[in-house]
Amino acid sequence: MNGSEEAIFVGNQHTEIPVLALLPVPTVARYIRINPQTWYSNGTICLRAEILGCRVHDPSNIHASEEDLASKDNLDFRHHDYKDMRTLMKSVHEECPNITRIYTIGRSYKGLKLYVMEFSDNPGKHELGEPEFRYVAGMHGNEVLGRELVLNFMQYLCQQFKKGNPRIARLITETRIHLLPSMNPDGYEEAYKKGSELAGWADGRYSYEGIDLNHNFPDLNNIMWNAQERALTRNQEISKVPNHYIPMPEYYTQEDAMVAPETRAVINWMEEIPFVLSANLHGGELVVTYPYDCTRDWAPQEDTPTADNAFFRWLASVYASTNLVMSNPDRRVCHYENFQQHNNIINGGAWHTVPGSMNDFSYLHTNCFEVTVELSCDKFPHASELPIEWENNKESLLVYMEQVHRGIKGVIRDKLTKKGIADAIIKVDDHEHDIRSAEGGDYWRLLNPGEYKIVVWAVGYFPSMRHCTVGMEPRPTLCDFTLTKTPAEVLKQIRAKGGKVPQDVQLRVRALRLKKLRATTKVINQKRESQRLRQQTRGQSRKARAAGVWRGTSEESRDYGDNPELSTKCWP
Repeated sequence: MNGSEEAIFVGNQHTEIPVLALLPVPTVARYIRINPQTWYSNGTICLRAEILGCRVHDPSNIHASEEDLASKDNLDFRHHDYKDMRTLMKSVHEECPNITRIYTIGRSYKGLKLYVMEFSDNPGKHELGEPEFRYVAGMHGNEVLGRELVLNFMQYLCQQFKKGNPRIARLITETRIHLLPSMNPDGYEEAYKKGSELAGWADGRYSYEGIDLNHNFPDLNNIMWNAQERALTRNQEISKVPNHYIPMPEYYTQEDAMVAPETRAVINWMEEIPFVLSANLHGGELVVTYPYDCTRDWAPQEDTPTADNAFFRWLASVYASTNLVMSNPDRRVCHYENFQQHNNIINGGAWHTVPGSMNDFSYLHTNCFEVTVELSCDKFPHASELPIEWENNKESLLVYMEQVHRGIKGVIRDKLTKKGIADAIIKVDDHEHDIRSAEGGDYWRLLNPGEYKIVVWAVGYFPSMRHCTVGMEPRPTLCDFTLTKTPAEVLKQIRAKGGKVPQDVQLRVRALRLKKLRATTKVINQKRESQRLRQQTRGQSRKARAAGVWRGTSEESRDYGDNPELSTKCWP
């Protein structure tokens, strides 16, 4: 029942006399699936069952009532197959052409396009200082609620922007929003054909090739952890091991690697756009999970926090606490685990280990923070439930997106040219996870309220440090940096252009070279002096052995006292 509860009943062979069976406890169910388990000998495969019940509202949702079961928002509440999804997205774009754009990031194995809807006051362009946000749904094709919520969200943003809703207008003008409703369209089409009641727990979960897309990203966790262990064995500092922008292993990028085309498309998307925050929408539970999803020692369950564990817990709590079902203390448990004892959030590894997850890859390979939202107990809810599910999640979708504006942001510029510096590294003191600036030099660092020491450096520049304070309100603190090129870098660029080196640069370079020469000379002299002393000591030892005299140790000297005749030993 509801895909989560089971009951076994015994029948009979009589064609007229029924067997009355009662459920162990009064049960609320959206559907009941009858699966014959055993047959009498010589019995025909025929089953007759009558189910008596009465219609009630879901007691798990205290916010639903007879009057407000239908959402007040004028949205298209139904399940959309591939064709219907394209039609809906096209209609939204035609209604709001100035703030939307439809584009594709690739194709599925069967050739279906992975469509994305963008919302921005300047669609198709990254604006300096404006963070990039994404929602991804349909990674598992049979977990369909996320897909419908994202499609409804497109309609809602367009309608509310046209109505002049100040909250929506601020989000769209200050954020570049990307919505991917179906990452696994092949899997969805398989589940859609069977429908809500007949689709099994795994029908459509995997890609057409049979790949679980949430286990298909590069496992960068163990690459980083193995590097840290090697550093420890060599007595090196773990802080010097790269903790961000970890490159993908070479085998993963090869054409014959077991990587789904859907996964490749999303990775390319991640690398092209400097995403800051994301959520991956799933179904089958009511909980929000945060990285790391993969446990460190391959344990089936183990709390495995990131360097940004406190902020990830905040992100997960923001969605869970504003979700009308998750925040209901009287709701039923979906399956076997009661996530309410954890306030409906949990570390991914503490739930079950997931190597190669999109959340972990996003955190370790890009600047983007990402969580997984399990939206409902039922993976494929009936179309009649979609309006109330929209109401359950509408505020959560909005308030989570607003968190992209927490922390600090700024632009890192060259002191002389005033141009932005790409790939500058932004390091937060006491946080072993760095980020990098985007192509225009802008950056965003998600942080909880507090005061932070920020150090920024880039190749060819002197590092710069300043303190930045993050407030309680969901507005970013502006924290710009200006970096000065090193004289060696200036000289390198001038020579590359074939120009004449200015005299002041020549003098600075000459001074640095002289300083380096003096330091090198000092080290060489110290090494020579140390070598001379060692040679002198060895020469004295040879003379002593030639004379047949050996000085005892300090312990032996104490034993023999200060008498020179007793404080020596002769070699035999």
